Amino acid sequence: MSITDWPELERPREKLLSRGAASLSDAELLAIFLRTGTKGVTAVDLSRLLLKQFGSLNALMHARETEFCKGHGLGKAKYAQLQAVLEMARRYLHENINNKSALNNPNDTKKFLKSQLAHQQREVFACLYLDTKHQVIAFEELFFGTIDSASVHPREVVKSALQHNASAVIFAHNHPSGDPTPSTSDLHITQQLIRALKLIDINVLDHLIIGHHGTSSLAELGQI
Repeated sequence: MSITDWPELERPREKLLSRGAASLSDAELLAIFLRTGTKGVTAVDLSRLLLKQFGSLNALMHARETEFCKGHGLGKAKYAQLQAVLEMARRYLHENINNKSALNNPNDTKKFLKSQLAHQQREVFACLYLDTKHQVIAFEELFFGTIDSASVHPREVVKSALQHNASAVIFAHNHPSGDPTPSTSDLHITQQLIRALKLIDINVLDHLIIGHHGTSSLAELGQI
């Protein structure tokens, strides 16, 4: 039976339009993205197969091209389409935090930083520069490491913050392992950066550690 033979409100597209996107399962959302299934397999059933194959929607969305294209019914065209969707989401979140106070919109800030870093295959240390009203000036990826660590140089952070004329900063980096728990080295480099930036009157508001399924805030943990 094809999806067009299903009751109207059970079809993913119609269900989204009548009840909203949040009412859909991961498989139903993916089915709308795929648009069609394969011979004898509906788009929803194909989506379920793919989610089982990749392990989760997040894993599928952040799979590398070669791995993604091995999925049943997938290929370079779908991969390009997915990358365009992800980039649009990142740009939307970037626009959403521009000209807004990072302190008044902490959830938007976390969503934006997660969109930028969660998919990275290696560790990336980045900085969100803020003005005196804590509005966003710029986002910059500063240091890139192996899957285990990134070498962060306080001098370069100070130099970049001065170039952006920042009054405050929010640091963020990802843990490719997926676990956002702060490490001892995370806490150590954060304190080094706080001391370095304090000398030039720039406040460190937070350091976010991004994992696949969550985000840790050193400020919320009382480490800043």
